[in-house]
Amino acid sequence: QLQLVESGGGLVQPGGSLRLSCAASGSILDYYAIGWFRQAPGKEREGVSCISSSGRTTNSADSVKGRFTISRDNAKNTVYLQMNSLKPEDTAVYHCAAVSESGCGLRGSDYDYWGQGTQVTVSS
Repeated sequence: QLQLVESGGGLVQPGGSLRLSCAASGSILDYYAIGWFRQAPGKEREGVSCISSSGRTTNSADSVKGRFTISRDNAKNTVYLQMNSLKPEDTAVYHCAAVSESGCGLRGSDYDYWGQGTQVTVSS
């Protein structure tokens, strides 16, 4: 059974950076597309970015394009989300999710495995 654990969240000032990690155990991550999702209080879950199982294809929401970069290191069974130029509206709990597919999308219902989430707060 694939298990995902996020880390790297925290409090950062506007304009700052954070790198989130999604570490997998229980299965080889090579066979899974990975997505990052976020949910702010009172708001619906939003797909942020995703990466195909090979790492050759990524997709990101318009709200984060040019600021967030998703990458993966299959040798380490880990996926990363580098977040730069953070804004207060990026404040949310960030979750990674996995689906046993080669391609990826930003629809949460397509994913089967979820981590518990890590809090990101952008505030001065």
